[in-house]
Amino acid sequence: MTPQSYRSQQLTDHEFEALAKEHPDTVIPLEQTPMWARFEKRLGRDPYGIWAYYDDAGQLVALASYLRSQRKLRPSLVVVNGPVWFAERTADAEVALVATVRRQFRDDPAVDPLYVRMQVAHPAPPVTGPLEHGWYEREIVVDLTPDEDAIFAAFRSNARNLVRKARKLGVEVRSIERSRWAEVFRTELYPILQETAARDGFTSFDSGYYETLLDELGEHLRLMVAYADGRAVSWLITTEYRGYAVYYFAGSSADARKTNAPYLLLWEAFRELKAAGNSACGLTGIESENYPSLANVTTFKRNFSKTVVTVPTTYDIPLHPARYRILAAVLAARREMPGRARAVGALRGLPGRLRRRG
Repeated sequence: MTPQSYRSQQLTDHEFEALAKEHPDTVIPLEQTPMWARFEKRLGRDPYGIWAYYDDAGQLVALASYLRSQRKLRPSLVVVNGPVWFAERTADAEVALVATVRRQFRDDPAVDPLYVRMQVAHPAPPVTGPLEHGWYEREIVVDLTPDEDAIFAAFRSNARNLVRKARKLGVEVRSIERSRWAEVFRTELYPILQETAARDGFTSFDSGYYETLLDELGEHLRLMVAYADGRAVSWLITTEYRGYAVYYFAGSSADARKTNAPYLLLWEAFRELKAAGNSACGLTGIESENYPSLANVTTFKRNFSKTVVTVPTTYDIPLHPARYRILAAVLAARREMPGRARAVGALRGLPGRLRRRG
């Protein structure tokens, strides 16, 4: 039985804004907007457009912003932190969306992806994978609708005490003027990020990525810095869109830990975000089955809220199943084989197999 599918329509920027205005209560991640697509383009990436999906009655069901990825042997379309759902996200609705997306991009002469990657709450064949995990799966969310005293009182006692101690130790939090963002980030904050990455075992983007982010999305961002003895020791970047904020990037030095600066910094950020009319702030990813490495940041984030939100896991939707299965097998072997040479040999033989079986 052929699954139901939806009507798809590519949106102009104006059409996107009109659609968003008609649905003021729907949280639309910034990554699913034309503004984010322009940021990606500034980075040299390839946005492929935003599509809206409608049912037979003409009701809006979902929208998705696609980014073309041209990684070797695996061209794909990626939906970052999406799609956005306007109708009830049932298993049948997701089956219909998956069927629509498969038909839509297999029939599109301008693009030939091996798979489409997006978040799926009710995975069912042909949904599979993914070849590698993308977005986080759980996050902490802080409610900013109560008054400031109530927000602060909802923190764990440990966090409240560390905020007070940071103040007593003379930590000062400043919102940086937008005209100075690039300069301050490059000279004062990026070195802190490099220290954070080395300490916590992750790889950051180069400074240009963050400077482009600040320049392109400035009207939706805040850059706040904590200073101790006149030196920057901790910083954060938050995003804001349609009343929903996200604690997006941050870094802290060893001196920041000695002064508890990250606690005071985040509290002051909540105060500013609330004053600007935001109703909630997502603290991004915490530990989950596919992201055990987030255990350390989970401990920090849990200090500020008990509200844990499950984010649908990212999956792949193969458009060429035979080729996808071959690639998945080779990548799995590459991860599991002890010898790098064996994996390289397998990859060298892959293009011919893909051509023969695709």
